[in-house]
Amino acid sequence: MFATNPFAAVAPSLPANTMQVFVIVMALAVLLGTILDMVHKGSARYFFANWRKSRGRGAPVGVASIAVQTVVVDVLASGEFCNPRRRVAHLLTMYGFVVYLVTTAIMVFAYPTAATPTPALVVQLWWLGALAALAGGYWFWFFIRVDVAAEGHSPWRVMRADLFVLSLLASVTLGLVWAWLQGRGSAGAGIAFGLYIVATTVLFVGVYWSKFAHMFFKPAAAFEKRMSKANGTAANLPLQTRDDPAQRARHSMELLRDAPMDMGLGIKREAPRHY
Repeated sequence: MFATNPFAAVAPSLPANTMQVFVIVMALAVLLGTILDMVHKGSARYFFANWRKSRGRGAPVGVASIAVQTVVVDVLASGEFCNPRRRVAHLLTMYGFVVYLVTTAIMVFAYPTAATPTPALVVQLWWLGALAALAGGYWFWFFIRVDVAAEGHSPWRVMRADLFVLSLLASVTLGLVWAWLQGRGSAGAGIAFGLYIVATTVLFVGVYWSKFAHMFFKPAAAFEKRMSKANGTAANLPLQTRDDPAQRARHSMELLRDAPMDMGLGIKREAPRHY
């Protein structure tokens, strides 16, 4: 089971290129949704305008070095997260999902049928990536979410902003369930496969209504912020407190002092350690 390409196993029941067309359509849906999201929110227009404004004012800076810092710290290491638990959960989900997507594409396009045996390593990486994404995602959902952990809401409280993480968890979970049932020859594999396709479609087609698109323009925002700070033109940016423990502690105490102790929930509000 952990060495069998689940997509090749369904090839006898589906036309050879059905899954390939589906993956291409999902990729186009992500592209379209991201563009619409950026147009609707004006993200690209704002950052390019701010870039032009700061470029002509401020001291000269090394663009290449700042780009490297952005990639290494903000993108690869998720340096924007102050809380180590949230950073680890985010990294597990991010890298697990990336490995899961890449290996899915490899299996669907390079080894679409049983006639082209899939290397066991590719299948095993697919399972490991999916499990890592689920570990980070479920950890975040049940134990780290701010409105659940700090505000006392039920973990089952769902808002539109939760569409991305919920559809991601549903898609990956159902994908593993389907692969497991198919490996055991279970009759329920077909139902699981149908649910997997539905959840995956919601994940990628729902980009416009979810937080999926932020992973594309967030690096640009981090780069622009680093540039603005480096050349001295930072405008309306919050003070950076996470690198100074004493300043961070004072900031936390101010939040506690100003916040009401009873948020209307009949419980005492805890320290803001989740942000």
